[in-house]
Amino acid sequence: MVWDSAEVDWAGYRLAVLRSPWDYPSRRAEFVAWAETVPALANPADLVRWNTDKRYLRELAAAGVPTAPTTWLDPNADWNDPPATGEYVLKPAIGAGSLDTGRYDLANVEHRQLALAHVKRLHAAGRQVMVQPYLSAVDSAGETALLFFAGPDGLRFSHAIRKGPMLLGPDYGAEGLFRAEQISPRTPEEAELAVAERVLAALPGGPGRPLYARVDLIPGPDGAPVLVEVELTEPSLFLAHDPGAAERFADAIAARVR
Repeated sequence: MVWDSAEVDWAGYRLAVLRSPWDYPSRRAEFVAWAETVPALANPADLVRWNTDKRYLRELAAAGVPTAPTTWLDPNADWNDPPATGEYVLKPAIGAGSLDTGRYDLANVEHRQLALAHVKRLHAAGRQVMVQPYLSAVDSAGETALLFFAGPDGLRFSHAIRKGPMLLGPDYGAEGLFRAEQISPRTPEEAELAVAERVLAALPGGPGRPLYARVDLIPGPDGAPVLVEVELTEPSLFLAHDPGAAERFADAIAARVR
């Protein structure tokens, strides 16, 4: 069922599982308001509200979770003093699928001008902008996404995948609802599992509430994993990349219904 369909009686379902509402960034207020009308929504509406604005990263950082360093630019704040050198990622605080996201070498005059234009474009649309140092380890190690599904005692690790680097340069726009990804199976390291567990423990209400969660990590400058995003609303779960993953997800749904 499509989330904004007026023909669906959402209150009539024992469980409604969010999967791919990737059109929400341009309609977030409407989407969150809809979520609050679905009594049996997984994940619950308050988690949807919290997770669809990446300012949640500030809360997780304050709770001691290692996160990518971020500068937040409000729509009414000009970016008058960007760093003189270094590669940086610009993206909206409310967004999905790596859309409206670009990578800029600020020592390059053209990149610098494009970065400033990127910020102005997002600000003109009333969107808050995130500025993060580009984590170069993604070019070699890639990004690790760890998938967790609900079990009897809270979220349990199911499987993990590797994402290849996606940001090759400035944002010139992209068609569709998400950028194409390079995906392969991955066995996470103990340090990655440990950071993911810290992320889940810091979720609002604790790790026992979500039906599913995805934790995305990239090695920081010292090689230790840092959180890029925690996905509780509409993550791809990459079920085809691990034998038994689809069955584990089905078991979690069946147990939640019971």
